[in-house]
Amino acid sequence: MPCDLSATDGIQPADQRWPWWPLLPLYPYGRRRTVFSELIPGQVWSLEQLQGVYYVAVPVRLTVVKVPGGLMLVNPLPPTRELRQEIAALEQQHGPVRSIVLPTASGLEHKLPLPPLARAFPKADLWVSPGQWSFPIPLPSSWLGIPSHRTRVLLDDGVPHGDVCEWISLGPLDLGLGRFQEVSCFHRSSRALLVTDALVGISAEPPALFDLDPTPLLFHSRERGDEPLTDSSEARRRGWARLVLFASYLRPEPLEVPAGPELLRHAFRPGLRSLRAHFGLYPFRWKPGWQAAADGLMGSEAPRLQVAPVLERLVLPRALTSLITWLKDVSRFSDLRWLVPAHYSAPLNFGPEEVETLRKELTKRTWAPDDHNWAFLSSIDQRLLKLGVVPNNPCNQRLS
Repeated sequence: MPCDLSATDGIQPADQRWPWWPLLPLYPYGRRRTVFSELIPGQVWSLEQLQGVYYVAVPVRLTVVKVPGGLMLVNPLPPTRELRQEIAALEQQHGPVRSIVLPTASGLEHKLPLPPLARAFPKADLWVSPGQWSFPIPLPSSWLGIPSHRTRVLLDDGVPHGDVCEWISLGPLDLGLGRFQEVSCFHRSSRALLVTDALVGISAEPPALFDLDPTPLLFHSRERGDEPLTDSSEARRRGWARLVLFASYLRPEPLEVPAGPELLRHAFRPGLRSLRAHFGLYPFRWKPGWQAAADGLMGSEAPRLQVAPVLERLVLPRALTSLITWLKDVSRFSDLRWLVPAHYSAPLNFGPEEVETLRKELTKRTWAPDDHNWAFLSSIDQRLLKLGVVPNNPCNQRLS
């Protein structure tokens, strides 16, 4: 579906300021640009910002949904002035924000912005996934800034807008330190399923959010640190493919880390002595085969629907049954048409046929592999398992 970018004229750096970034110090730190788009006409809208580490940045989405009498915000994001202005424009057309929903128990990128977003909309009801937890010290939600007097727990205390929304849970699963649980929303009016991390769809074309600043793409499109950040469509696509590999596997198989002397030899060259270019420091070297690995994650004509490898290998490696059960629950929505995740592309075609195709694919292939691009993720999981940090069978653990 077409995506109309909001005008950037008149937007000042102060409109994009996010002062609480030190709580989760992810790129682009204290300045968060926002891109607005209409996903499903008159029903569902998207507000996207970048987040990542060392220019490995991917879009993260707050979804706005039309409900009776106003709007519902799902998957909170930092409420910069720019983001609030976009929501205010929707409020003028569709009514006030009636509810804010945090549908995940473990997604810090959505949990940390909830308190300031709640303060920005003081009349909205707040709904959170069951099993909220904090690390390293378990603190009550009120100590984290979430106003307890207007906060309710999804499913335990009912659900918001049950006349137009149906809510289903993936999990709970014991992660050792806390739980994984994600409560998805089927919005009947738009025929869209709203999820946080459960599924993603990745396009081969860089997201429109990078049009505002393509630096992360250009940084990773290079082969060496002494190459300039040259902008072109080809460079953007190459950089995006590598960002997808990083974000999906953390350390994919075709990636090598050069030795220190090589890094320094290519650093601090003329034209690269700036923070934007990280002073020419580029600690990556891509081996042949990286493009094929990226092509396996991205769709050339349409975004490729999948479980994100990081989620599959680090969160759900021994929980395929729970995911399949969730997909069976989703398949009962006979009029389902769209999927709107909190990451990457949206909306995605996701009718009953796509649900069944995905279910069959997951049950036929090897789940949570240990080799090739998955090897680094597997090593993390096996180490945590050996240390007893994560349980061997999360589905059968008692959760308080």
